[in-house]
Amino acid sequence: MSRRDIFACTVKVMQAEQKIPERRSRKARRTRDALARAAFELVLDRGLREVTVEEIAARADLDRRTFSRYFASKEDAVLNSVRGDGDRINAALRARPADEPPLTAYRRAVLDWLADPDAPAWHRRPRIYELLVLAEREPTLYAAFHHIRVDAQAESVAIVADRLGTDPLSDLRPAVTVAAGAGALLAAQAAWVRGDRPDELPRLVERAFDALAGELVTRAPAPHSTTSTTSTTEGNGTP
Repeated sequence: MSRRDIFACTVKVMQAEQKIPERRSRKARRTRDALARAAFELVLDRGLREVTVEEIAARADLDRRTFSRYFASKEDAVLNSVRGDGDRINAALRARPADEPPLTAYRRAVLDWLADPDAPAWHRRPRIYELLVLAEREPTLYAAFHHIRVDAQAESVAIVADRLGTDPLSDLRPAVTVAAGAGALLAAQAAWVRGDRPDELPRLVERAFDALAGELVTRAPAPHSTTSTTSTTEGNGTP
């Protein structure tokens, strides 16, 4: 066998070896997606407390052991459909112009996520509204969703700190920026799921961020009207 033939064989072997991890990765992703889809459908159809992990695994034609390799709980599995949204907001935040003020950049990143035609946000994905309504009612589901938000916000803080060229451990501005922006998004989400109007999310997000930049910051609260004890006494004719 010539050197050229040996080299060609070596290249083919290396290419085949490279494809094995890729195939395994694709298979793992398909398995995870099948379990997440089964959890999503079952829980929304029947309720969180009426569905077991074994039933989720069986719906995906898998076993409990396989489920446990991919998810820690049924709450973790059913929320897989919204896990990537924080990543999308953070990707949009990284892409914002460097000269934008941090809170403006965060706001526009959220609006970019809401308007993205290639990766629909919550209000344009089937049954996500139902899922978040359910999360408001189920404490364990709400807690799992909160954990996802906290992870996404930690990454947002790192991105804002990088934009400012500062250390988030010693400079509070990145954390305060993200806390304010994420709080506006959370307030809009809470109003959305309680309002029974699934298409309203973008408008509510705009209103929540407007509140941050508007009256809550620039206008002092109106003084409370109180009734003086003296005037009341005098009005009653008491000396």
